[in-house]
Amino acid sequence: MDPRILLFAVCGGLVGLAADRLAARWPSQRWRTSPTEERPVRRGLDWRTPTLVGVGALAFGALAARWAEPRDMVILVAWFAALMVLLATDLDRRHLPDLLTLPLMPIALLLVVAGFDPLLEGSELGLVSAIAAGIGAPIVLAASSRLLRGGIGAGDLKLAVSLGLFSGASRLGAGVVLALAASSIVLMVLLVTRRLSRNSVIPFGPVLIAGGFLAALLG
Repeated sequence: MDPRILLFAVCGGLVGLAADRLAARWPSQRWRTSPTEERPVRRGLDWRTPTLVGVGALAFGALAARWAEPRDMVILVAWFAALMVLLATDLDRRHLPDLLTLPLMPIALLLVVAGFDPLLEGSELGLVSAIAAGIGAPIVLAASSRLLRGGIGAGDLKLAVSLGLFSGASRLGAGVVLALAASSIVLMVLLVTRRLSRNSVIPFGPVLIAGGFLAALLG
């Protein structure tokens, strides 16, 4: 394996671990109370930890294989790190905090306007595509909320704005479609193994974030 890809994969795994620990210590975390002590107990290591480590390693390794320009890598590494923290908090609390989703909107727009967005740089209609996706993505999600039985929340809609602005319409659409296809397989396995029921509420945040990763990795 290319040493550069391996290095990024290891760093991505560490980012996933750090995101998991941050999510477990988030200021508004819903604490569980110790049966023997009055003070709250933070969540320890569980299934989310290796999941985030694996996702981080895979995402950052693929990022190194797809992109090489130093400026692009700096921007995309920061973008992927933010998505990892959002994924960790959504898995931990089923919530995407405004502290991250709101600042990402103007940052994504600024990158597009300044011509620094690696995903839209050089595109003649880059700004148009970004604005169209930034407006259209949350509208489509809101309209689809009933189909997903309320699985789409306000945090998902806010994240969709920044994902649309940063990725553009075609990339985000392709990324989300691929993420939905992969998640449908996982959901079928969970239904067959009875880990989920047909009445279970399915959170959409992880699918949306996976779509954001894939949008940046598409050729």
